[in-house]
Amino acid sequence: MANSVVSDDYELSRVHTNDELGHEDDSRNPAEVEQTLPPADYGRGAYVALACCTAAQAPIWGYSVSFGIFQEYYSNPDHGIDASPGAIATVGSMQMGIMYLLMPVAFVILSKYPYLRRWCGPLGLALTVISLSASAFVSSIAGLIATQGALYSIGCGLLFSPISLYMDEWFVQRKSLAYGIMWSGKSSVGVAMPFLFSMLLRKFGLRATILSWAIASALLTLPTLFFLKPRIPLSTVSRARPLSFAFLRHASFWMMQFGVVVQSLGYLMPSTYVASYASAIGLSSVTGPILLAVFSTASVPGSLVHGMLGDRLSATKLVLLSSFGSALPVFLLWGLGRRLSTMVAFVILYGFFAGGFSSTWSSMTEEIKRDDRAAETSLVFGLLLGGRGLGYLISGPFSGSLLSIKDLLTEEPLGYATKYGPMILCTGITAILGAWAPLWKGARITGRATLTTCSSLFIAPSR
Repeated sequence: MANSVVSDDYELSRVHTNDELGHEDDSRNPAEVEQTLPPADYGRGAYVALACCTAAQAPIWGYSVSFGIFQEYYSNPDHGIDASPGAIATVGSMQMGIMYLLMPVAFVILSKYPYLRRWCGPLGLALTVISLSASAFVSSIAGLIATQGALYSIGCGLLFSPISLYMDEWFVQRKSLAYGIMWSGKSSVGVAMPFLFSMLLRKFGLRATILSWAIASALLTLPTLFFLKPRIPLSTVSRARPLSFAFLRHASFWMMQFGVVVQSLGYLMPSTYVASYASAIGLSSVTGPILLAVFSTASVPGSLVHGMLGDRLSATKLVLLSSFGSALPVFLLWGLGRRLSTMVAFVILYGFFAGGFSSTWSSMTEEIKRDDRAAETSLVFGLLLGGRGLGYLISGPFSGSLLSIKDLLTEEPLGYATKYGPMILCTGITAILGAWAPLWKGARITGRATLTTCSSLFIAPSR
């Protein structure tokens, strides 16, 4: 791992040096070039980068992780949005879905042309603030889809892409832990934001709430753009770096990608609908924000623990832990109870295990690179992010169709008996299928062992 990163660092540094000095080649070996770079994993540069990347999660994710509050607000006919809950949920799923789908394209371009990274942050911030501000003045579902759903997610994606690439440069041996801390920053945002947005909506209304968040996003992002620096010097001319896509020929990548897509399909459903679900079963109006905050709170240690384990355990064990750990509370708590205590236990357990699923991607990337050492970590990571975006985009309209299967709530004391029953089943099943790669790998090993046993029993040895 360290040698491959040294080689990557050397190639980038050599391109940078050759561009500046006009040389065709650099006779220094990778170890000499590595000594000229700031230390990875430790030191002021790495810690500043980690702090900036973690702090930047607030403006990038603050609105989208709290969209369940706006889902309930927009679904109220008194607030002027004439649209079905499924159509409104599409806006929330697009906020994350398009941003994640943008990642593979952005990562390929920024890996091939590193000098473009310095422009992504300012451009993304401008697009984020403009689109979010414009959404405060729309009153139709089409306007919300265009501003909050499409343009806003593109702006956030442009903010997030260089951040992830810088994280990949600054952390090598402790990469999973670093990403776990970064993802926990995203989860931490969801602890306070549901309460804040709920309070602002009640006191000041939708327009003032959105405009205030647009201003806050700009103020939070500007310091990170100033202090966040790359570890590897960026080239000043447009020289393309060669990228290897040979890892796309290996089944290990596609099995993991399938698991990411399917897990993402159901992951957003609880956070998007938990406020509406709490209201539908007769819980007080403050219950929705509380449940969202508890979910985000549980995701913080979930991201950290899965990140720490990712530097020690294989991707197979880690993904199985996250997938089955999140599926069980869906089936046993959300599906079998409708009391507040049961819902609190559900969001704690589900938030911990499902919220830590993103922290397993570093381990997934390392396992994919065992099949193809030429694969770039950032490129593989970007494609996995794209898989999550695909699942998110499908999730919005799909969740709306699940709600239409059963029209009425019943008096049965089970979540399965409500109109959310199909959604509960779907969330649990997709959580299990998030472990598709380990399950597929285990099935192959079991199948081979079975064939070997059968051969030894029924085929006589040659003499």
